Amino acid sequence: MHLPTVKLFLEVADAGSLSKVAARRQTVQSHVSRQITEFENQCGGRLFRRTGRGVELTELGARAATRLRAWLQATEQLEQELRSESGQVMGEVRLGIIPSAAHPLVTHLFAALQQHHPAVRLNVAEAQGAELDAMLDSGAVDLAVLFRFSKPTGSDERQLGVAGTYLVSASGDALTRAPTLNFARLQGLRLVLPRRPSQWRHALDDTARSLGFRLETVAEADSLTVQRELVARTPGLYSVLGPYSIAAELKAGRVQATRLVRPELTRHVTLSFPRQGKLSPACRVVAQTIEQLVGDWGHQLTEP
Repeated sequence: MHLPTVKLFLEVADAGSLSKVAARRQTVQSHVSRQITEFENQCGGRLFRRTGRGVELTELGARAATRLRAWLQATEQLEQELRSESGQVMGEVRLGIIPSAAHPLVTHLFAALQQHHPAVRLNVAEAQGAELDAMLDSGAVDLAVLFRFSKPTGSDERQLGVAGTYLVSASGDALTRAPTLNFARLQGLRLVLPRRPSQWRHALDDTARSLGFRLETVAEADSLTVQRELVARTPGLYSVLGPYSIAAELKAGRVQATRLVRPELTRHVTLSFPRQGKLSPACRVVAQTIEQLVGDWGHQLTEP
């Protein structure tokens, strides 16, 4: 088995799309499709069936994915153990991270690893919380930084910090000038929010419903960049975001924000591990470095 091809097959299986994998790898879809076809020929049968939305595993593909995932994990663990015997921590760590936490955390993480553990390679995947959970369960990532609505209690998660919720507007807006604002004041505001289904959107809708009103959405966008740009360029338009997704724009004076209270929606920033499987030495180093960076920043995902 060719290790990179097995990784590609499992990545397509997790994504359910050749085009998504091609975009992540910054290549063309035909290149990915050709490698998958060659791998199917090697395995003696079709591993994927094409659907209107992408691809899904055939029965043979599902059996192959289960066995190859275990084989890949064992192979990588053996590789890590052999390398650790040389006295230097080495290997690839697949880190899943929510987009709002990616920068500057990953930038500083990479710099710290280059200085102290240059043989550790980062493989970073950006995704939302539900997708990251699925990637952890399937073994597509080794670690993940994500948001939880409750404080983690299990051994498979460690809390890094707590994030509040902010109403965001264009600079100069009167409503967001105060340090805090009751959630009920969102009634009647023109909002740009994430598309459904989304855990965050569901939480916002539920909170408004508990206060007796519905959020008035005039635009929906999954992209945090789109939400920020629409708000920054459109007086009278608002979004509801966490502090890390607006830190740079706040500093530049492009947007203005007030923390929402009564109720105060807080999310717990966690470092999550696979529920099964042993962490490699490289994974432990990355996890420790993340915890140290966030701790030095006062348990925030951005520098003080």
